[in-house]
Amino acid sequence: MTEISFLFLELLFAGIWVLLRIIVWRQKGRIDWKREAVLLLMYINLAVILRFTFFPMDRVDGRIQPLVFDPATAYPFRINLVPLKQLLWFETKRDLLMNLIGNVTMFIPSGIILPILYKKLNSFWKVAGCGLLISLCIEILQLPFSSRGTDVDDLLLNTFGVAVGYGIYALAKRLKRT
Repeated sequence: MTEISFLFLELLFAGIWVLLRIIVWRQKGRIDWKREAVLLLMYINLAVILRFTFFPMDRVDGRIQPLVFDPATAYPFRINLVPLKQLLWFETKRDLLMNLIGNVTMFIPSGIILPILYKKLNSFWKVAGCGLLISLCIEILQLPFSSRGTDVDDLLLNTFGVAVGYGIYALAKRLKRT
């Protein structure tokens, strides 16, 4: 059994991020500070997504509980491929609403930031597709952790969040033109 702390994973994520940024800066020979600011927003968004998708919501003694990998309990994977099935399992309406709102809202910033960062992501379908792929990667990465579940509802809600974010981006862009 291996326990992975949130702090360790976040430091690893930050280290990889900084290393990649240094490589890009060296290759380009300059730093585009405006782009770096937007990339930093994307990094923060991904860090928040990492926190809430891999680490349990409950805390013990005020501490975020570690992600546990145990080969003995990793298989069979916890997968739900039936849309809306998991949503019926919540014990309270509050838990259901937290799940729905949380899965949508934590991906809204991605839908706003992605088309700003990448000019080729210039349509609803491209941004929604990118959001779907990001969410799919997260769901696949959760497979070996018995405390996490891979769920098609999360995939749909996360993608909807990215779509809402793109709608906000498109509306702001349209209002800026007028």
